[in-house]
Order: sequence, then C-alpha cells, then structure tokens
Amino acid sequence: MAHKTKIRAAAVQFAVTDNVTANLQTCLRMIDEAAKVKPDVIVLPEFVNHIAWYKDAAHCYGVAVSLDDDFIHAIGGKAKEHNCYIKINVTLKRDDGKISGTNVLFDPAGNVAGLTDKQILMGNENNFLEKSTTIAPILETEIGQVGMYACMDGVIPEVARALAVRRSQMLLNSLNSFAHDEASLHIPVRAAENKVFVVAANKVGSLVPEEMREGVAARLKIDPSFLEGAGESQIVAPDGTVLAKAPMKGEAVVFADIDLSEADNKLRPDGTDIMSTRRPELYVPLGVESKSGGKKPGAENLLAGVGQVSTSGKEAIDSALKMIAEGEKAGVKLIVLPELFHITNLESVEKESVEMIRALQSGLKDAYVATSIVEDGMHVGVLFNKSGVVLKQPQLHKSGRHAWSKLGDEVNVFDAEWGRVALVIGNDAIYPETFRLAALRDVEVVAVPTMILEKWEVEHGFKERAAENRMNVIVASKTDSGIYAITEDFTLWTEWKNRPFDGNINYPVVTTVQGDGLTSAVIHPAASVNKMVSQRTDVLNGRPWKLAKPLVSSK
Repeated sequence: MAHKTKIRAAAVQFAVTDNVTANLQTCLRMIDEAAKVKPDVIVLPEFVNHIAWYKDAAHCYGVAVSLDDDFIHAIGGKAKEHNCYIKINVTLKRDDGKISGTNVLFDPAGNVAGLTDKQILMGNENNFLEKSTTIAPILETEIGQVGMYACMDGVIPEVARALAVRRSQMLLNSLNSFAHDEASLHIPVRAAENKVFVVAANKVGSLVPEEMREGVAARLKIDPSFLEGAGESQIVAPDGTVLAKAPMKGEAVVFADIDLSEADNKLRPDGTDIMSTRRPELYVPLGVESKSGGKKPGAENLLAGVGQVSTSGKEAIDSALKMIAEGEKAGVKLIVLPELFHITNLESVEKESVEMIRALQSGLKDAYVATSIVEDGMHVGVLFNKSGVVLKQPQLHKSGRHAWSKLGDEVNVFDAEWGRVALVIGNDAIYPETFRLAALRDVEVVAVPTMILEKWEVEHGFKERAAENRMNVIVASKTDSGIYAITEDFTLWTEWKNRPFDGNINYPVVTTVQGDGLTSAVIHPAASVNKMVSQRTDVLNGRPWKLAKPLVSSK
C-alpha cells in the first residue's frame, strides 16, 4: 500500500466518567477539536468508554462496548467525516463472554482497520480483563507502518520492540495512568531505543469514581490527589526528541508534523544499524516462561563508584589508581571505568590490557573494578579484584565502533559478596534485550563500560534499563557517566518506608558525573528482588513471553 511520507499526528487528552453515553460525547467533541488542525491520525487515551473501575465482572461486561454498537460506529463516523485515522482504546466484549482492553484503529473511510489487545494488565485490570493471546500486527496504512499498544505495554520493552523490529514506523500508545514517569521516561524511550515515532495520549481527571477516591487511595497507599490522569500526552521523534507535549492537567490537543522516512534510518553515529545487529538467537530466554527469584538477596546498600577518564594510556591508568585509592578509603566496593580507557595503540592493545589490569590490581584492597579490554581479538568486559579477573563478558553485538571484535554468545554473571553482577559493554548497552537477559539471571547490579554516542542514552536509556528491570545500573563513559540506583520503595498497594509517593512509581535515583574523577553513590542490590509494580503485575515475569516470536526469530 502506497503511503504518505509526511503526515500530521495529534494526541488528545481528556477525562472519562462512569457514564458511557457521556464519554462517547466527550470523545466526539475532542475528535472535532483535534480535527481543526487537520491531522492524518488522532490518538485518544485508554479506556475511553468507561472509567477503569468496576463493581464486579457483570458491571465490567455491561459497560464494555462491542464492534457493532453505536459507540464504535460513532467514532468510525468521525474518522470518515474528518478523513483521518483515529485510534482509541476501549474495554471490548468478546464472543466468549470475556472482555479485553483493545486498541481500535479506524481508517478514513470509517472502517475498523485493525485491532490489538493489551498484552500486560496493570493491577486491578487483572481481575476483569483478558490478556492478548495473539501477536500484535503491523498495520499497513496510508500513513505508513503502524503499531498499537496501551499504557502498561509501554512500561516494559517487549511490546514496542516486537512492533519496531518488524519495521513499524509509528507507534500509537493510549494511556490511563497517574504515574508521572510515563511521560518523563517510558513514553519517549520507546521512540528512541527503536528509532520510531511514538504518539501517546493519556487521561486527565479522576481515574476512579469521585466517591471512591479516598478509599481506593487508602488501599493503594497513596494520597488521593494522585489518583488523576497525569496528562502530558506527547509526540516523540525517533531520536527521543519530544515534538509536542500537553500539560499535566486539563483537556488538550497537541500535534506535530512528522516525516515517517526518519523512522527508516536505524543507524547510530558510529554506523551501527540497531536492528540488523540484533542477535535473536541470544534472546531465546525472552520467549520462555521464567520465574526469577530464589537467589539470596544482595546487600541492602552498597557504595558504588564511576571513574570518568577522558585521557588514555599511562595518564589514564595513573588517574584510575588515584580514584581507586580514593574509593577504597571511602568504602566504595565497585568502581566502573570507561570501555578501553587505557588503550593508546591498537597494535599493542592486548599487551596494554594485561598491563592495565596488573597496575590497577596493585591499588585494590576490598573493591572490584569493571572496564573492558581486548583479548584474543575480542572486545571483552572484565571485572577484577586484587586477586584476579572474576568475570569476563565478550561483546555480544556487532558494532561500527569495534567492527574488529569477535562476538560472545551469552550474558555471564558473577556473585560478589554484595550481589550478583553482570557486565554490559560498548554498544551492547543500547539493546534492551541485553539487560533483560541479565535480569532473567537475577542480576542486581550492571556495570556498563561504554562510550555514549547519543543524547537519548543518558536522558532516557539507562534510566529505563534500571526501571524496567529493577536493577542498579552504573555507566562509565568518557563523558556523561552516571549511577542509576533503583528505589527501595516500589510496589503499589504496599506501605512505602523511605519516601512518600511523589507521582513516580519507578524512576531511578540518578547521580550524574561532572568531569574526570571518581563519583560515588549508594545503590540497593537487594531491592532488585522486588519486581511487582502492582497486584499481579510483575515487570519481568509478567512480560508477554508467549508473544515474543518477533524478538527471538530472525525471520
């Protein structure tokens, strides 16, 4: 199907009540408002037919819509009237008497162009809705290759990734969320890590009936004021740039003109194609049911450090020795240094690597050091202490920066006294699958010796890896290094002990590095054990592993 390259996308935010008829009128009114800017596609929030709270299963079924009722026909009529695509999300009645949370795309003729069911249900949704049992399709439309998902589907990487690897150019996300970290983190990272456009529409207004707000907030262990849609609907470019963003409160329409051909360019600044260099054969565990846990938790608190080094050779090693001395004195147990920070001459690189490790070991007492070396023609991450190298991690993905390196074939781990650690080196850090594989091995701390090349890696990427996997991530580069510590308080419906709920469910504590030298921060290895974001919603074991074929297949 021929399609436009340059289109206008709009995202609409508004409140929904427990009156289906009134909600339809709100949808139609806001579609008319969005149509004033003449968009090619309009995205509405999640669950636009009814507020996402139900008395019982019969009530949930009664307020759900069907594909042949007035609600759906009316929205289709607006798509035809305004000659545009419209994406909504509703609770949909199924033939077997069950209910799904379903994304519906209408084409400019008013017909239903595609359906996709929600793959991951959040909290109370598990009590009423059925998860998708089929892989979400890529929709061939006049506005390009389109993929659809909703809310919790975007809080973990698999759903958007499974759409992007099949060359979707634009992802349409409908949300029903009070979490501020949706807009600041989970929405934009899905665009940047996949180099696609994302159009996301969230709710505003109360997310439960007003008369129930106090009681529901008490059960969730949050202040009632947070039980409102967080707004901030937005349109994000493939490099992570937010092109348009709505406010946190109030009805709004935001729009942006986008060139879909930008989503066809998957190259990094070093020439790495982020899609063709994926290793589906390595990702097989992502498509298998797995119950992480059983491992004894690591330390509750650990002082970790990043040694930022912009020099090389002997000067860099001397700087690292000074940082080790400083760290040992302060009680730092893990120091991460940039990839190949010591290298001056590629012809003698293996010799320099051996000498570097030997030199740094001379300054070690109780701490471990992580960096990368060259060994047997491979770029290899190493973790070592005063006694020797305890963990090696070969590079896993082809990289334009290290095209000479042979590749490894698995994620390796090491159990230190304070927790289980993995190494993610170089360009491996841009693949969400790498960190996911580590999470499936109960890793609590990830050391990342790398070279940061793109703005999104720091703005969204490493924060998201920590959040979506519930792992502490320590990143060392020549510039923009940082420590990303997961919070100990996490699960909704439980009492938070160390901080009050501030609207962010799962945003890591970030310590940024300014200039060369050692920067340290406390991380929480033991907190990695808890991956339950809400009732019956686990950010790792709840991933849609049965629908992972696009991720683990090379076809």
